[in-house]
Amino acid sequence: MLKVAVIGLGRLGRWHAINLRNIREIELMSVCDHSLEVAQSVANELNIPHFTNNVDDIMANESIEAVVIVTSTSTHYDIISKAVSANKAIFVEKPLTIDMEESLAIQQQIKQTNTFCQVGFMRRFDSDYVEAKKIIAAGGIGKPLYFKGISRDPVAPEGSFISRSGGLFIDMCIHDYDLARFLMDDEVKAVSSFGSNIKYPELAQYGDVDQGLTYLQFVNGATGDIEGSRCAYYGYDIRTEIIGSEGTLLIGSSRKNNVNILTKQGNLHEIIPAFPQRFEVAYVNELSAFACAVMDGKPSPVTVDDSLQALKIAYAATASFKAQGKTHTVKL
Repeated sequence: MLKVAVIGLGRLGRWHAINLRNIREIELMSVCDHSLEVAQSVANELNIPHFTNNVDDIMANESIEAVVIVTSTSTHYDIISKAVSANKAIFVEKPLTIDMEESLAIQQQIKQTNTFCQVGFMRRFDSDYVEAKKIIAAGGIGKPLYFKGISRDPVAPEGSFISRSGGLFIDMCIHDYDLARFLMDDEVKAVSSFGSNIKYPELAQYGDVDQGLTYLQFVNGATGDIEGSRCAYYGYDIRTEIIGSEGTLLIGSSRKNNVNILTKQGNLHEIIPAFPQRFEVAYVNELSAFACAVMDGKPSPVTVDDSLQALKIAYAATASFKAQGKTHTVKL
């Protein structure tokens, strides 16, 4: 079993800790949070033998082989650097960092030390997207020609989060930029982005938007568009469409289940409320894949290079939005 510690116990960090406890390839040895009270509470709840509020305690513990980093993105660089120095395998939530120079520095550290590092783009591990990837690779829709991604959240995050998130194109749309590269098996060479505030005008003070659109141009001639929205009051809505030369794939649905409710008010169905419900299994799958790859000596299924390329697209999209849609090239 891979001996693991979780660093960062906010909502997602706690979910990761719960999931890790249920993956047979993993032994969760310790949890760490800046709040010792939170760390102790999670450790007691999940019967974890050790807890701390000091990251250095985790790094100094030689029995811990791997770390799962779920702290705020601004702390990723320092914690990843410590994990590399401590010879720990690394799983880090996306994005790797918000700062491009820090991401490039991490890329160099990982390559120089041959450290295992997997970045948490969980959509790649969702069963629908796994199946879509197989169909495309087998030529099921011919040559992929157009990628369409939709990511809609029911509400906007708090201003305190928005101010340090990097904005909608970096924080939210980056999932779709990664999916576009993954499913189209091609690099994005240029983007044009537009955005506006149609529900949350207060986001303007952070230079951010609640509705964004990115037009993609791929190296091999394909194109696409990605919508990011924080205005879907009805629920959490993630969908993808890929048009091929011989067929089209429709992936995902806003439905929580396939039960229709027939009443005097009409035909209704339950909507997925938030991302934990939509990608519950994908979160488990990515951590299981992490453990198996580390123990089997296999390459990371989602590399630092993958994360860096998605971040480059997000930066170009943000720059294009600020330049009122002017096309920006993406460094390959």
